[in-house]
Parts: sequence; C-alpha cells; structure tokens
Amino acid sequence: MRPTKSLRARALDILSRREVSRQQLYRKLAPYAEDPDELEAVLAEFARRNWQSDERYTEAYIHSKSQKHGTQRLKQALAAQGIDDSLIHEHLPDAPTEQAHANQVLRKKYPAPPADYAEKQKQLRFLVYRGFDLDTANHAVKHAWDDGDADE
Repeated sequence: MRPTKSLRARALDILSRREVSRQQLYRKLAPYAEDPDELEAVLAEFARRNWQSDERYTEAYIHSKSQKHGTQRLKQALAAQGIDDSLIHEHLPDAPTEQAHANQVLRKKYPAPPADYAEKQKQLRFLVYRGFDLDTANHAVKHAWDDGDADE
C-alpha cells in the first residue's frame, strides 16, 4: 500500500502540469485537506515562492484564449475562477487586437460577407456568443472581408 501524498506534494503535481488559479488549486486540494488552516498555509507558501501566481495564470489564459474569444467571455471566465478584476483588465487585449481577432474568427467561420439581413444577424450572434461586444461584432461583420484585413 502506497503512503498518502501530502498536500504540498499534490499541489506540486497539479502545478507541474499547468498553471492554475489559487481558487482552482484550493478546490483541487480541499478534498485531501484534514485542516483548512493547513491548506491555507500551503497556498500561502506557494504564492510566496511564486510557484502559484494568479497573474501568471491570467496572462497564460488570456494568451491562449484571446484568439478565439472576446473580452466579455474572457472576463466572465476568469472572474468565475476567482481572478481579481484589476488583474483581468491589465492583461486583456487592446481594442485593435480584439478587432483583428473578431475579423479572423468571423472569416474562419463564414467564408463570405452576409448576403442578407438574416445572415448578418446570424454572424453578429455568433461573435457576441464568442464574447465580442456588439460594436466590435458590427465592425467585423461590415469589414472582415475588406482587402486590408485579409492579411491579419
């Protein structure tokens, strides 16, 4: 029979695979903690040593997801994972970058501009569902297939 892993060892195993937020790490370790104070001590140690960093997690998450999703969706997902709003806003893409991502997402899904009003609404709904705000979505539907944006 194997000896049971300590909370510290479990946390190291989790963090060795990928970045996680403090809240996610807490949830993953909570079932194994005999004492909540012990769990908080492990989390505090890992944060102090910079082994677990919400800032690093936020940066990695936004970097990996911002090509396909808008800022609204990124903000919502990160807030649900316990990330502070100021940290989220610090790492969100700027407006021109988000506009370029919206154009790319739309061109990938729809090879041609909308032919009629119903198709335009369908494309707008798609972009809003992906987390782009309405202004960004409207601009993308109007200009995503312009010659200047095709190179992005």
